Amino acid sequence: MKDISHLQQLTYQQVKDRHYDLAILPWGATEAHNYHLPYGTDNLETEVILKQSVELATNEGASVLILPIIPFGVNTGQMDLPYIINMMPSTQAAIINDVAQSVFNSNIDKLLIFNGHGGNDFKTIIRETGAKYPNKIICSSNWFQVLKHSNYFTHAGEHADEMETSLMMYLYPELVLPLETAGNGQHKKFRVQGLNENWAWAERKWTQVTNDTGVGNPHYSSAEKGEKFFTDVCQVLSKFIHQLATTPNTDFYSY
Repeated sequence: MKDISHLQQLTYQQVKDRHYDLAILPWGATEAHNYHLPYGTDNLETEVILKQSVELATNEGASVLILPIIPFGVNTGQMDLPYIINMMPSTQAAIINDVAQSVFNSNIDKLLIFNGHGGNDFKTIIRETGAKYPNKIICSSNWFQVLKHSNYFTHAGEHADEMETSLMMYLYPELVLPLETAGNGQHKKFRVQGLNENWAWAERKWTQVTNDTGVGNPHYSSAEKGEKFFTDVCQVLSKFIHQLATTPNTDFYSY
């Protein structure tokens, strides 16, 4: 069955006379996820979460078009790992510029970059691209930051951790290797304390930080935890997407 919101499944006949209020560009990465999760974890999670969230928003009256996912992200700190597919921020900027032009030429007034990879940071790109389109809206969201993870999971982490493993155990159990094959996700922190806090930043050299490419212990993961997190995160995202789609560009701010 065709998804009426997903461009790659639609025909010209179906879209030529249809108007969408919001286009969403999902963006992931292709990278190692400990020993037990596939390289495409960010893409797989992002696509399913977005599809469910948009379906819920559409049921409430939002008119949304999902664009095909960009499967490669910024992985400059992991380029010494095998088969990591790195995309430079300058390449991302060129893609976003071209996608925005195409979307806005199709009479859509808003573009959301739906991000599923922690190494992607679109703020400066949105500023530069958005300056060319003063009457349009370009924004981004990170679905993995929507909810407080400690409300759902035993051990905090960032990558191939309990959250991601639980999600994959629920969404794609056939792609998750047994947890006994996973590393413990133990990782080093910076010796410079400020770099471990939010007000200072440096890129981490991944193979110097972690032995198994994971950041966070996945061994307490379960499909049940993944289902609960998935359901709740999609509910929050659906409300955001609905509000973003239905709020006029000319009335985007309030006191």
